[in-house]
Amino acid sequence: MACKCPRCAQGDLYDGFLKLAERCPNCGLDYAKADSGDGPAVFLLFIVGFVTVAFMMILQFGIGAPQWLSLLLPILLGGVMIWLTIRPLKAYMIALQYANKAREGRLEDDAATDRRDQEADDFDDAGDRP
Repeated sequence: MACKCPRCAQGDLYDGFLKLAERCPNCGLDYAKADSGDGPAVFLLFIVGFVTVAFMMILQFGIGAPQWLSLLLPILLGGVMIWLTIRPLKAYMIALQYANKAREGRLEDDAATDRRDQEADDFDDAGDRP
């Protein structure tokens, strides 16, 4: 959750807010194949959406707040929650990919593909280790 390299836990994972660095500055792990996809965004959509809708209902029907306030506060709360959690969640998904040696899905199951996958390292970092 510290947004560090999944191998050495020292180097920065990001080069910008959500842009991955090309490689770890500490151990040299190549992040080229690290892809969390839409996973973090989908998880946040469900979690933050539930929290903000519940908060809006409490404001509107429980407290009796004005409609503009019942819309404004949940939108602000949702934006802040997403802004604070998207980076660590994306880093966590990439760390899970690394730890579980995740690869692209495939339909064929031939011996050449299996051999190639056994030789390839999780993020294509053969020879990068110190």
